[in-house]
Amino acid sequence: MIDSIQIQKAATFGDAPEYLDGLLQLNFIYGANGTGKTTISRAIADEARFQNCKVIWRGGTKLEALVYNRDFIDLNFGQTSDLKGIFTLGEKDKTTLDKIVTAKTELDGFVNQIQTLTASLQGDDGNGGKKSELEALESEFEDQCWVLKQRHDEKLQDAFSGVRSKKRDFKVRILTEAVTNTAVLKPLADLEKKAESIFGETPEKASPISEFAFDKLVSLESNPILKKKIIGKTDVDIAAMIQKLGNSDWVKEGRAFFDVNDKLCPFCQQKTDESFSKSLNEYFDEQFEKDTKAIEQLLTDYKTESARLQQNIQVMLDAPSKFLDADKLEQIK
Repeated sequence: MIDSIQIQKAATFGDAPEYLDGLLQLNFIYGANGTGKTTISRAIADEARFQNCKVIWRGGTKLEALVYNRDFIDLNFGQTSDLKGIFTLGEKDKTTLDKIVTAKTELDGFVNQIQTLTASLQGDDGNGGKKSELEALESEFEDQCWVLKQRHDEKLQDAFSGVRSKKRDFKVRILTEAVTNTAVLKPLADLEKKAESIFGETPEKASPISEFAFDKLVSLESNPILKKKIIGKTDVDIAAMIQKLGNSDWVKEGRAFFDVNDKLCPFCQQKTDESFSKSLNEYFDEQFEKDTKAIEQLLTDYKTESARLQQNIQVMLDAPSKFLDADKLEQIK
């Protein structure tokens, strides 16, 4: 039922609100024409149309408003042009009336139940009940969460980032983590240690220590040519003398001068015969030249790779990592 009605800025009612308080289940409103009786009924029938008026329902439970006034008559009853002032209404059906009475009784029961539940939820004055109890519990829980936050804020403040300034936000974070966080629980000391590591001073970035590659040097050192004795053909007449003296390199160097000295010995300046020139050429044959070039190429590759490796080591020594024993590396270099 309606507890009170506020009327304002409607028809004969002015800007100042006027009230009908203390209403009962049955109320009689009477007055002269133009005093606002119909306006009150219209405000009850269509609250949306009268935005400056308010109908206060008991217990906050709004019921369906059935208003029988001139507007209702105009909308629901017609008059034929042939029978002025005559309206025909059918006889009331008893069965229908019984159903209406039963439905009304059920409706009244529902209304009472709604009012009881509303009072339990909101209290008689709308400021108490279970809703008020819930708000008090939430406020208490919020305070308890905030006490924990303040207790651990010094060491875990970065982990609380984004919710450190408002109690409610911190409480929401706690409840969310309780539902969604599936990580294994850790002792507080472990969490503080991790927080110090993660949120502490930014560690200095160390340059990576390069890994030295010795594979190519090892490969060069194990080249089969190093196990081979590089000599000329042994069946040449001068081979025995060269092997006895062990001066094949010396002879090979002198051969270049012999070729441009009109076949004169570059040492004794004596003329040699054709057989001597042939013996030199046969001794230092194609295989000898091939093996000699292989040795020279091996030496060049070894020097190049050694220089590259030493250069890489020197680069590391010029800006040594704190994880590196520079003195020991210098000795190795």
